[in-house]
Order: sequence, then structure tokens, then C-alpha cells
Amino acid sequence: MRYIRYASIAIFALALILIALANRQVVEVQILPSELGGMAAVNPSYQLPLFLVMFGGILAGLVIGFIWEWIREAKERAAAARQAREMQRLRAEVRRLKGERNKDQDEVLALLDEAS
Repeated sequence: MRYIRYASIAIFALALILIALANRQVVEVQILPSELGGMAAVNPSYQLPLFLVMFGGILAGLVIGFIWEWIREAKERAAAARQAREMQRLRAEVRRLKGERNKDQDEVLALLDEAS
């Protein structure tokens, strides 16, 4: 199984390297559209290789997706935390009730009863 994972990683890395080599030409990336940049009197632009623009877009999409999913799952995490607190409270109550039930018994018998 380990070799399959290494082979998959190698194939993926080779594909990324081939994409980067095929898209080495330099492109100009502007932060604002030219019409909006003319109104703001500021329009920064950068010269970057095309593969960096492509990989940056993919990375930005992944980060935005992870953040979106984390926010979407907030309700499930809150419900799990509530259930964990309730379970702790119920376990404490069970221990207290077993202690009350076994307070008149011998210590050894109470321990054996508690184990079952």
C-alpha cells in the first residue's frame, strides 16, 4: 500500500512539473481592471510566469473551500461539544448514584458491584 501511495505522489509531482514547464511564459497580472484602475489612479501589475498564476488560483480555491467547509460545519462541532458535555454530566451522575447505592455495603462488595 505504501508503494501505491509513493507512486501516486510521484505521478502527481511529475504532472505538476510538466504543467509548469509547458506554461513558463511570463504574463502580466493586474490587480484591478484597467477602467477601474484609471478611476483610482492606481493599477499595480506584476509580471509572473503563467504556471504560478495557475497554481496560485488552485491554491486560493482550496483555501477558500477549506474555510467555507469549516464555517459550514460549525453547527456539527457545537452539537458534538454539547453531547460531550452532557455525557460527562451523565457519567458523573452515574458515579454519584452508584456511590449512594453502595454506601452501606462492604468496600470489597461495592468495588465488585461497581466493576459489573
